[in-house]
Amino acid sequence: MSGRGDGEGGRSESVRALQRGLEILRAVNASGGIRPGALARALDLPRPTVYRLLQTLEELGYVERGASNDLFRVTRKASSLGDGYDAAVLVASHVGPILFELGRRFVWPFDLSVYENAAMVIQETTHARSPLSIDRGMIGKRLPLLRTSAGRAYLAFCPAEERRVILRHIFRLDEPEDRPFMLDVAVERMIRETRERGYAVRDGGEYNPKTASLAVPIRRDETVLGCISVIWIRTAMKLPEAVAQFFAPMQAAADQLVEAIEAAG
Repeated sequence: MSGRGDGEGGRSESVRALQRGLEILRAVNASGGIRPGALARALDLPRPTVYRLLQTLEELGYVERGASNDLFRVTRKASSLGDGYDAAVLVASHVGPILFELGRRFVWPFDLSVYENAAMVIQETTHARSPLSIDRGMIGKRLPLLRTSAGRAYLAFCPAEERRVILRHIFRLDEPEDRPFMLDVAVERMIRETRERGYAVRDGGEYNPKTASLAVPIRRDETVLGCISVIWIRTAMKLPEAVAQFFAPMQAAADQLVEAIEAAG
């Protein structure tokens, strides 16, 4: 009798651990990136339990810790349990060393962002490592499309039909800050100039008056997986100097990232 009871107790513990593990996996996926302490509070679970299950999920390849922070996010392996494709997971799982090399080489902060619901969302960054950064809390930050270089790069290089859908969404939202940039002639000019240059810029104080930025798209065939951008203080460097310094290395980094993704299958 006692042996059967122990077995049932063991199965109950296993089921409970599995349930908690799945809850954690779902919560990490929904968050886009979360720290263990915040995850424990959100799920009302003991921190040691959350840490232990995160470690197990990490060992199994379903979650990973961000290269520049303590945020956990799901991996491509986890996304394959759903529709099998998630641009955020795909690029974030490969970009760390590439982005950090840019940050080490140029000191100014670099970001990786992906498109999500009428915004570019920062998934990885070197802000925390850059002595020139004026904003350290960038992971998860949402950037408007029409007023940032990352958003402009995405809009300019994504497929035309996707662009039309996104612009209709932006126009429906009708954010007051976006209105000066929503005129058809302004949007068309921005897209044309960005495509001709091969990169997007923000240099008129339209998002943050103290900074300027430059972004390149991460392109895989006709798909834009995300954008790499660099931010600098406007008074420290003029745009032509920034373009001469950053564009070619950033484009090479974007190409390297696509190669790494394709090599991983």
